[in-house]
Amino acid sequence: MNLHEYQGKEILAKYGVRVQSGIVAETPEAAEAAAEEMAKRTGSSWCVVKSQIHAGGRGKGKIEGTEQRGVQVAKNAGEVRTIATNILGKKLITLQTGPEGKTVNKVFVAEDAYYPGAEEPKEYYMSILLDRGTGKNIIMYSTEGGMNIEEVAEHTPHLIFKEVIEPSVGLQPFQARKVAFNLGCSGEANKEMVKFVTALYKAYEETDSSMFEINPVLKTSDSKIMAVDAKVSLDENALYRHPDLYAMRDESEEDPMEVEAGKFNLNYVKLDGNVGCMVNGAGLAMATMDMIKLSGGEPANFLDVGGTADAKRVEEAFRIILKDPNVKAILVNIFGGIVRCDRVAQGVVDAYKSIGEIKVPIIVRLQGTNAEEAKKIIDESGLKVSSAIALSEAAERVKEALQSA
Repeated sequence: MNLHEYQGKEILAKYGVRVQSGIVAETPEAAEAAAEEMAKRTGSSWCVVKSQIHAGGRGKGKIEGTEQRGVQVAKNAGEVRTIATNILGKKLITLQTGPEGKTVNKVFVAEDAYYPGAEEPKEYYMSILLDRGTGKNIIMYSTEGGMNIEEVAEHTPHLIFKEVIEPSVGLQPFQARKVAFNLGCSGEANKEMVKFVTALYKAYEETDSSMFEINPVLKTSDSKIMAVDAKVSLDENALYRHPDLYAMRDESEEDPMEVEAGKFNLNYVKLDGNVGCMVNGAGLAMATMDMIKLSGGEPANFLDVGGTADAKRVEEAFRIILKDPNVKAILVNIFGGIVRCDRVAQGVVDAYKSIGEIKVPIIVRLQGTNAEEAKKIIDESGLKVSSAIALSEAAERVKEALQSA
């Protein structure tokens, strides 16, 4: 589950990580009031207006049809209101959103952390994530933080460091000091960076996160170390332990069909193909998607109805698949182990009748307990549904359906 920047900073602050403070706003008026409040707190009228969407590259991204950036600096509250007016309700297009962009519903009015002082501010990059190859967490960091970190990784990979954390002992003090040393921090900045890294890793572990990305980590002109941005992704499988974090979920940032599927305990991921899939079991789903590609089609989704595919869940699965206008055929591939095939077949028939006329071809392949009885139910239903028992037969039916579409 992804979080907005302002939500990620709320979490970090609770663990003692210094963050760029700010106030979230959903209207231009609220943004202006937030700027006035920030001026009272910091003593400066300068602030930064940051679009809040679940995507990176906001600083380089542009508001659709304009040259307005997703992150802009304002000199006073009046400018904040103008910027918020130009951003809110509009689509922000970045490298990570693709050309379709994402609608900006909130802005984060943040303090200007790049204030003058004895030294020039310095930006770093830092992230914490799981290296699935080794099964260990790693801290990835670089002296070259900021908006061009992708170019750094591509052209100067030697400037990116990794610190591997042994899971049995966790982050050790010498490792935090090593990070600070490799980043070139000295004096007060070195102490601050050690504290920053230690607190950041603690926040990552105790929130069961799958990724923290702070870009940039800023060394201010007076040697403070702070998170100017925060990209946080939580492990959805661990959210039952963190109801407070689950409450931060922003469904408006997610695919509507995936949100609807979640309400019925359906595991659904939208893809870009033309054949809708309804399967029970993740492994079978992957095999089914491979079969669709071998048949000349492209899977339009991953949809796992689970082991209890009753009529209601099957009906909702059909409704979700049919909302995708790219779907030219639907393949139902169920293995009857926990659930009997004849019950699934009856569920398919009942769902078809409940939804009404379905204009795309439906191929149902049921294998396992009572598979023959299930085929008979489908064949005698009088509905425009093709049945199959062998996987090869189902593949051929999919191919025929696509050719006639």
